[in-house]
Amino acid sequence: MQRANKMTTLDSNSKKWKILHRTPNTDHDTQTVVDILLKNRRIKTKKQKDEFFNPTSPEKISLRNLGIETDEVNKVIKRLRKAKDKKEKVIIFGDYDADGVCATAILWENLYGLKLDVLPYIPERFSEGYGLKVESVKKLKIKYEDLRLIITVDNGIVANEAVNKANKLGIDVIITDHHQKGKKIPNAYAIIHTTKIGGAGIAWILAREISSKLQASYKLQSSLELAAIGTIADQLPLIGPNRSFAKYGLAELNKTERIGLHALFKEAGIWKVPNRSDIGTYEVGFVIAPRINAMGRLDHAIVSLRLLCTKSKEKATELSYLLGKTNVERQKIVKNVVAHAKKAAERMAAGPERQGVMVIYHESYHEGVIGLAASKLVDTFYRPAIVLSKGKTYSKASARSIPGFDIIHVIRKFNDMLIDGGGHPMAAGFTIETKNLLKFSQKLDEISSPLLTKQILQKKQKIDLMLNFSQINPKLAKEILNFEPFGIGNFAPVFATFEATVLNARTVGMEGRHLKMTLEENGKVFDAIAFGLGDFFLKLTPGALVDVVYNLEENVWNGRTSLQLKVKDIKLA
Repeated sequence: MQRANKMTTLDSNSKKWKILHRTPNTDHDTQTVVDILLKNRRIKTKKQKDEFFNPTSPEKISLRNLGIETDEVNKVIKRLRKAKDKKEKVIIFGDYDADGVCATAILWENLYGLKLDVLPYIPERFSEGYGLKVESVKKLKIKYEDLRLIITVDNGIVANEAVNKANKLGIDVIITDHHQKGKKIPNAYAIIHTTKIGGAGIAWILAREISSKLQASYKLQSSLELAAIGTIADQLPLIGPNRSFAKYGLAELNKTERIGLHALFKEAGIWKVPNRSDIGTYEVGFVIAPRINAMGRLDHAIVSLRLLCTKSKEKATELSYLLGKTNVERQKIVKNVVAHAKKAAERMAAGPERQGVMVIYHESYHEGVIGLAASKLVDTFYRPAIVLSKGKTYSKASARSIPGFDIIHVIRKFNDMLIDGGGHPMAAGFTIETKNLLKFSQKLDEISSPLLTKQILQKKQKIDLMLNFSQINPKLAKEILNFEPFGIGNFAPVFATFEATVLNARTVGMEGRHLKMTLEENGKVFDAIAFGLGDFFLKLTPGALVDVVYNLEENVWNGRTSLQLKVKDIKLA
């Protein structure tokens, strides 16, 4: 039996187990378990349940529900009509991450299909940096004398100076962005802004409106897979309209006819002929998006854009190979930067002088991977981290945070010290003069230390509810599949079982990093795999009792399908 007197918050290593459903009722049937899972995700009413399991198609999501102003969209339509009639040069000004690249592809293909004189443009990370800049506007105007319209995607909401410069040069600017607004709004011709969806999602919605008003022959469905890639890659909460883009976009992704994506799938080893129906959020987030991002981190993201839009099989194969090769190089660089940064962070953690946000900088850090390094530091130390590529005059920074600490809000307290910056509560980037690094670091520590309370810094493992093994069956597994796609805001359901007996255990993988077990509870037996928990093997003895936290998943081996536990945390009972 499960132990009913267990507290709902349990210490396990550095994590706290927080059981969301507190009643340890061992008689829950499958439907009751499903209802509890929905309640934990704040889905209670029939309308909410219907929308969750059957999300509104992106084609039918209203501008109002997205918080996008209809008047601004109408201004965009009017301006595009003028651009087409007068044969004006139009630039789609994108971003070098996967969301920005996908957004650029969506809007460029849409306007190109309308026969506008339009070109895509993605800034080069190292010479131009993120977002629309004054120098970029000047350069584009010199290159294209007839340039009259710039449309930003996934950037622009804080580009006040660049928009002013464009206006002086006779260029109208339309901004489409989902990042946090600054205190001052750019003086743009039109602004399509919402934080409810990502850059690629906004581009898709705008393409939808353009297509309906200007009667384009452009097939919206052919770009819905790009909106899904951008949404998932940007780690947006997969609830509400983002869930719609992910769910319907993944369906399109699994039957995409894009030659470039076919080539990328093959290079990455996820091509399943004739069945490609198992490309989900994991494959997008950890296989596809990193390859698209790699070019912008180390070289130029325009290569990724070309891959997405190419019509040539030969070119697609060539570009996909380049993306894969660059991604391997990126992994090596990240490994070196993270190793160096971890040592610096460990020295900092050992001393009493720093209690706030970690700030690590060095001249050897590659600017293209500092965001990944910051994420690794957060994973290791569970504390907000800022990693900077230190330059002679200017230093580029990337910040990552933890739930409960709004990193962009704190960074904006230093606007007088920063050259530029922007982002989200969980991730941000900025440029600062190198001479101000020490002052910035010390002041940030003063401000952030009292905000980073013990409660915020305690890593938590949320658990939906406790289960007996007898409650686990194929019917429950099938119901859980209806909760997909999983991601931030809708994590895969997490269960806990106490006092399971370890029938056998062994380490697997390189250097025994993972733990494979057979567990039994009340006469029912399941295989379990615990990735990254190989060290726990040393604590086990024959017949040991353990408390386990896990996801339920299907395991296919030699054509046979069985249920197994994917262990997220484990402790001796």
